[in-house]
Amino acid sequence: MNRTEKEAVVAELHENFGRASVALVATNRGLTVGESTELRRAIRNAGGHMRVAKHTLTRRALADTRFGDMARFLEGPRGLVFGFDNPVAVAKVLVDFADAHPKLEIDGGALEGQVIETKGVQDLAKMPDLATLQARVVRMVTAPGSRIASQVAAPAARIAGALAARVEQLEEGSAA
Repeated sequence: MNRTEKEAVVAELHENFGRASVALVATNRGLTVGESTELRRAIRNAGGHMRVAKHTLTRRALADTRFGDMARFLEGPRGLVFGFDNPVAVAKVLVDFADAHPKLEIDGGALEGQVIETKGVQDLAKMPDLATLQARVVRMVTAPGSRIASQVAAPAARIAGALAARVEQLEEGSAA
């Protein structure tokens, strides 16, 4: 690899670290080509990207990013997993794949610049995804309003029911 190729790799990695909300590191010891392809495809479908790069180039790319502290995970054969939009989905894919394929080990990573260990990645994967959390927030925000609306409408409904009953009573009385 010549100097310009190395500079291009560093620039690409730096751009990925700049855009990523989560960056994870995993050890790949013996996955087949088919399994690696399956993992990359699953990560891509979750909105992420997997990359293998030399550690010296990765350390250079990490230098001016919020993920700089995760350089300590870069020893031995490691793969980088970037999650851009939904960090939970990417972590979930990686953890599920590691559970199904013991040759893949999750070493740790960083979420929004905060270093997380293997347990932290597993905990992140257990969290509900963004759409579920948004639905919960909407439900919590609208619940008090719907209760207030039903309480405000209840007296009016009772008055309307009483008036309807009185009208019916009067109609029965005039018909007799």
